Amino acid sequence: MCELLDRFLHYLSSERNYSENTLKAYSTDLGEFVDFLEARESEITRAGTRDVRGYLAKLRAKGLGRSTVARRLAAIRSFYKYLHRTGEISKNPLVALRTPRREQKLPRFLTVDDVTRLMDAPDATGWPGVRDKAILETLYGAGLRVSELVGLNDEDLDLQQDLLHVRGKGKKERLAPVGGCAVRALKKYLAARDRRNFPDRDPDAVFLNSRQGGRLTARSVRRIMQKYLNEAGLDGKLSPHSLRHSFATHMLNNGADLRTVQELLGHENLSTTQIYTHMLPDNLKGVYDRAHPRARA
Repeated sequence: MCELLDRFLHYLSSERNYSENTLKAYSTDLGEFVDFLEARESEITRAGTRDVRGYLAKLRAKGLGRSTVARRLAAIRSFYKYLHRTGEISKNPLVALRTPRREQKLPRFLTVDDVTRLMDAPDATGWPGVRDKAILETLYGAGLRVSELVGLNDEDLDLQQDLLHVRGKGKKERLAPVGGCAVRALKKYLAARDRRNFPDRDPDAVFLNSRQGGRLTARSVRRIMQKYLNEAGLDGKLSPHSLRHSFATHMLNNGADLRTVQELLGHENLSTTQIYTHMLPDNLKGVYDRAHPRARA
């Protein structure tokens, strides 16, 4: 079973270009399923629909949410599709098994005023503040994932055209427009960065840590975000991804169409973007007043 799992993960890495984080999640989820089958004295190639249902029931009994259960089922489903396609099994036991409906949780986002307070929080007179302001402005200005931000290289910046070359999930690449505030913050940061002498500077990375000059990590960006949320008196439970949510929400609320926002975010499916079609109450009322023929009768 370990050999089959290793071959599947290699397939996801080499042919599907899955990220390291996704591969790790698949490995963990499928490893737990394999352990469950072994405890039932079964194995991957002999498991049936009843085994999978038993595993899902165990997950629910542990109190796991529907989204977590659905994610693990998706990993198992993908694995069995691979095994069926490669001839390891003659019948896919998950064909007749439905995926549980996920909870529709609205993404947490900041208001425009909150974003302004957050962007004004870093002290842009010194090195850390200059860098941190560029990080926050770029996350919000281009709607980036944290992994996309820390993966930026100098060659990915075209600040003359206000564009970033972004490598997203599954190693998919896109050009992301970035606004004037972020461009100015980036130019100021790059000038300050290039004046510093780092003991062991990464020659490619845009965003560097303060000590050695190595590439900044996603964990460090989360700490930076937490710091300035607290300083700005905002909800400390928000994450850097909240700026991506805010980017999408504000774009839609100001007239951008869903397809455009999908392209800007790098979403493969429009259904992923549709979660952002919630609107702030004031905007919703404004749209109603403008669109309904009897709203102002």
